[in-house]
Amino acid sequence: MLQRPLPWPSARPLPDSFFDRDARQVAIDLLGKVLRRRYGDVWLSARIIETEAYLLDERGSHASLGYTHTRRALFEGGGTIYMYYARGGDSLNFSAAGPGNSVLVKSAFPFVDVVSGPESVATMQQLNPARSGQMRPVEKLCAGQTLLCSALNLKVPDWNARGFDPAEFFVDDAGLEPTQIIQTTRLGIPTGRDEHLPYRFVDAEHARHCTKSPLGRTRLEGEHYQLLEGGAVWKEA
Repeated sequence: MLQRPLPWPSARPLPDSFFDRDARQVAIDLLGKVLRRRYGDVWLSARIIETEAYLLDERGSHASLGYTHTRRALFEGGGTIYMYYARGGDSLNFSAAGPGNSVLVKSAFPFVDVVSGPESVATMQQLNPARSGQMRPVEKLCAGQTLLCSALNLKVPDWNARGFDPAEFFVDDAGLEPTQIIQTTRLGIPTGRDEHLPYRFVDAEHARHCTKSPLGRTRLEGEHYQLLEGGAVWKEA
């Protein structure tokens, strides 16, 4: 693999080997990692707080519908970007080990550091305004797969079936790790398409900022979700 220069000395782009593992483990380990997207002279950054894993042999996945040119990224090596349109917006996924296995980045939270300052968040708000045209609140900027892609200016024609480019877009290991992870069922899976599989993972600290909080007064631990420690290793139930 061609070694590309780092965009700044402390950058730690995830290698393809990170993604070339069981999709469920990749989904767990992506929590806390930072999406970095260059937009002009500004680096837009968002910390991943919610993911979903998908496998070839289960009916909730796109890959289960078979190979097509549009879905070719799902059948390529780990770390290939797969983007598709969801409810009229763009959606970001990464292929994992084994043909047809992948991880959907469901939501994130704007991340500010020495690389991405307040101007980064302001730019994301310009890219992803509320439907009213007003400025979208920071906590809502990336609270869903299509909102995330809008805020980071990630579009299907530009990135589907591509690899990462540290000069433009990559996933950075910024040394962050959730202390607790919520494991639950995925969202929006139709009845009869393996909707029961617990392949959704949420950084518990940011549960209120994700697509839909898996917590609530009517939801019970052990029945509706499980709590995992940070750095958990995937195990079949």
